[in-house]
Amino acid sequence: MATAVAPKTIRFEIKRQENNSAKAFWHTFETPYKEDMNVISTLMEIRKNPITTDGQAVEPVAWEAACLEEVCGTCTMYVNGHIRQACTALIDEVAEQRGDVMFVKLEPMSKFPIIRDLIVDRSKMFENLIKVKAWVPIDGSYDLGMAQPQDDHVRKLRYDLSRCMTCGCCVEACPQVNERTEFVGPAAIAQALLFNLHPVGKTFENDRLDFLTTEEGITNCGNAQNCVKVCPNEVPLTLAIAEMNRQTTVYKIKKFLGMTR
Repeated sequence: MATAVAPKTIRFEIKRQENNSAKAFWHTFETPYKEDMNVISTLMEIRKNPITTDGQAVEPVAWEAACLEEVCGTCTMYVNGHIRQACTALIDEVAEQRGDVMFVKLEPMSKFPIIRDLIVDRSKMFENLIKVKAWVPIDGSYDLGMAQPQDDHVRKLRYDLSRCMTCGCCVEACPQVNERTEFVGPAAIAQALLFNLHPVGKTFENDRLDFLTTEEGITNCGNAQNCVKVCPNEVPLTLAIAEMNRQTTVYKIKKFLGMTR
């Protein structure tokens, strides 16, 4: 039985771009292999001495990270063709090994404007949260008293939905989010459900349902279910989409019959 060759080097192929309108290009870097490294820690090593494999000194690669524990969502990128968080992408798990070299290809998300290299502008996601009024309306910061009691199953669902970190993985994986549609994407729909389930957030329920019946809303979902497969926090996106589909259908019937308030 052949013994696996211990890796010595990590080779990175990184897609780079100075800004959203500039032409993209690739740089290849190498850094010594160490155990338990992730993509972010290797990018830190490259930043110390940004010299390509052909000996060219270049500007350090621009990338974004904050929490380094899959909570903030800022380090979303393609790692060897898979959209995910770079901070939890361990080299030993994601790299392709050939001999004593580990190969990793990094690319920015494709459905958001490029700021620089691996950093994209995810403002569209936050604008979509505004469209579905993803907040709880209150008229002050004073003590509002105890909240209404809720069924444990509802509270668990709300918690699962609240784990969304607006990282953009689901939007990137969704084939319905493209330049030909105005679809808000799975994240915004799930957050609409989260706040419709909230006793106070429910105040804006009809506003949310009204928006989700437009061309930007639920009817543009093609049920590909890619979103739930790539979500790093296992947010029940397809369940949320199905429930909001039901709610918007009931809402449209009531609106037609003049039963909405």
